Amino acid sequence: MDWNKIGNMKSLKSRKFWLGMLSVKLIKILIVLIIGYFTSSCKISFTFNGASVDYTKTKSISIPDFTNVAELVHPPFAINFTEKLRDKYSRQTRLKLLKAGGDMHLEGEIVGYELTPMSIGQDAYAAETRLTVTINVRFTNHKNPEDDFEKKYIAYRSFDSNRMLTEVQDELLVEIIEDITDNIYNETVAKW
Repeated sequence: MDWNKIGNMKSLKSRKFWLGMLSVKLIKILIVLIIGYFTSSCKISFTFNGASVDYTKTKSISIPDFTNVAELVHPPFAINFTEKLRDKYSRQTRLKLLKAGGDMHLEGEIVGYELTPMSIGQDAYAAETRLTVTINVRFTNHKNPEDDFEKKYIAYRSFDSNRMLTEVQDELLVEIIEDITDNIYNETVAKW
């Protein structure tokens, strides 16, 4: 066995290994420099909740209690809706939640709470009934007044007419509230 050849092979493998390591380090340094260049020349903002709020200008949001002025009234609905809306902003943004005087302000009222018979069955009676909720919302952004709006949000769910509203109402309202609060959130701070 020629020990010189074995030694040369080891040193050749060692050189290749160190050259490979050196090139990997150079590539990493190059990547860091490129990323550093781009992040210093532009602002990149990642959020995982969809909010696009400039927290340097906007620090708070006020959401007073929504009132229920609909003809048909389910007493806990206004309270549940207001609390879910407040909860959405407190969980998904860094905005301080206030009852009044926020940089952003959301207010409104429940203007519709209606039951409508839908598909008619063979016996000429409604097979399904639809619960529709309409909420009028006014949004004011004191930091960006061009974002201000007033809009009605409508959501509905249908249920089997063989069931009483009192049996399904709470379950349906959870889904309706989720739909409406998502839409309000998306149009005020997520800008979708």
